[in-house]
Amino acid sequence: MPAVSFRGVTKRYPSAKGVLCALDGVSFNIEQGEFFGLLGPNGAGKTSLISILAGLARASEGQVRVMGHDVVTDYALARRSLGIVPQELVFDPFFTVREALRIQSGYFGVRHNDDWIDELLTGLGLADKAGANMRQLSGGMKRRVLVAQALVHKPPVIVLDEPTAGVDVELRQTLWHFIAQLNKQGSTVLLTTHYLEEAEALCSRIAMLKSGRIVAMDRTANLLAAAASSMLRFKTDDALPADLAAQARVTGRSAQIAARDAGSVETVLARLREAGVRIEDLEIGRADLEDVFLSIMQDSGNAAWPGAASVATAGMEVRA
Repeated sequence: MPAVSFRGVTKRYPSAKGVLCALDGVSFNIEQGEFFGLLGPNGAGKTSLISILAGLARASEGQVRVMGHDVVTDYALARRSLGIVPQELVFDPFFTVREALRIQSGYFGVRHNDDWIDELLTGLGLADKAGANMRQLSGGMKRRVLVAQALVHKPPVIVLDEPTAGVDVELRQTLWHFIAQLNKQGSTVLLTTHYLEEAEALCSRIAMLKSGRIVAMDRTANLLAAAASSMLRFKTDDALPADLAAQARVTGRSAQIAARDAGSVETVLARLREAGVRIEDLEIGRADLEDVFLSIMQDSGNAAWPGAASVATAGMEVRA
């Protein structure tokens, strides 16, 4: 039984221009114990999919199950199986951290779980804030409390929706260490993030959404292996010639260009010399997930991923 199952999920919203299709027949499984990444640009449909999973919105068509429970017809058990960390900082300013966690436990009928609450507080670096009022906490500390609230009823499926957006490095390291431990103990994790280095390091399998459709889904290692074998990276203060600029990714002084083999590397370097471009810190490395993501988003257009049709029938049995 999959931890999470999406089957033909479509979501339409009325808009000024008629009907907006935020999701268009999305189908895939997340297996129990997976650390699964859901990636896509803004407006791709990630929030709509998470909202349907959480029961905050209803699909126009299709079915979603959590640990075998339909999120519409068996909402209570489906929701109890989920621990969701939202993007927004939502908190009650009238309670201490410990009180907030006890109240959250009560929503799921869980009582006398102070030992687990203490473990959460320690694991997320909140032990010294247990008696502090929520409104006194910094943004990063409030984010930690949201994570603790999502985990307080020990759900088998953890949904992290942009959990490290705008937070410091210490929190990111603390959070990922704790979540990785839970995943090793059997928890299923669904992560959405714009920090692609996090997805590459943490997720065993990744799906990419664009315009409400799955445009790629595979093991992380397979996605990376399918990318260009090498990336030529360097820094320069000079403008790149037009033909190279069209294929380069430039961030400030840093530029990188795909080069599949030694011949491609020499061709690029020769073109740079010919154009009089002075380069520094030249290196050749493997493509990373950001390279893969940008390539897929640029190449996919609005067409569905060729393997998407088989997901519904095959159940996406590929395991990491």
